[in-house]
Amino acid sequence: MGEPSGPSPLPTALSAALADFERHLRAERGLSPHTVRAYLGDVTDLLGHAAETGVADPGDLDVPLVRAWLAHQHAYGKARATLARRTAAVRTFTAYAHRRGILGRDPGPLLGTPKRTRDLPKVLRQSEAATLLDAPAKDRDGGTGDACDLRDQAVLEVLYATGIRVSELCGLDVDDLDRERRTARVLGKGGKERTVPVGDPAVRAVDDWLSRGRPALANERSGPALFLGARGGRLHPTSARRLVHARIAEVGDVPDLGPHGLRHSAATHLLEGGADLRTVQEILGHASLQTTQLYTHVSAERLKQTYRQAHPRA
Repeated sequence: MGEPSGPSPLPTALSAALADFERHLRAERGLSPHTVRAYLGDVTDLLGHAAETGVADPGDLDVPLVRAWLAHQHAYGKARATLARRTAAVRTFTAYAHRRGILGRDPGPLLGTPKRTRDLPKVLRQSEAATLLDAPAKDRDGGTGDACDLRDQAVLEVLYATGIRVSELCGLDVDDLDRERRTARVLGKGGKERTVPVGDPAVRAVDDWLSRGRPALANERSGPALFLGARGGRLHPTSARRLVHARIAEVGDVPDLGPHGLRHSAATHLLEGGADLRTVQEILGHASLQTTQLYTHVSAERLKQTYRQAHPRA
């Protein structure tokens, strides 16, 4: 049997179970579109494997079949992170099918989860962050160029000041930023809302964008969106990533980390500045403190690097 590729048409019962699961993910779980696509792709692959082995009813899914599918993924060199995600997707599907009465017994809890090897995220040093944010925007040829410069500066400042995800930044409306209280209302993963502090430089950058930049781009497509694309619609995460990379490239002396690198940097710098782990967890919107603890390892590693460079007997 070759490596799983594009799925063949599924038997009717498997296809119906997949469609039902998709409705559940989109309507009831509040997952991000990216997560929904990933889970559906994983479960589609599993059901395709099941169909190839002669299974036509989702009620016949069992532990040996699922384990054989995961072993097949491993044999073709899938990364541990991919296998862990696929296991999570299958667990979500089988738990749902069990609750709906499609599966008499849920095989999910009996599946092992491959341990993920997590590399420490790359982050900017505080001096590099200052270099990026204080660098003047590259001159443009008038028109909407000046407006885009103001937007790009505000995007960089807000990403670094708040540590929010790029999708959360693009979802901000004008009224979500309370410029008097220096806070932003953010809608995170799973539809969970949180309030995060915003620093003065970021607020000033947003004020400049709102007063001198946004009016030049705004049109009937803009709605309440805080950040706009060049055509006036809400700024898309892909465009936001592109503009961050472009601004970093203009500076030249700063590692090209992208928006998520600014999030990692903000978290690391907060901890280096004395913020407690729980506060950083709340700011980042992490469901688990374990996720936030990764940044303590980043800070410790940077401390060791500084020690080795600075101490004469390191």
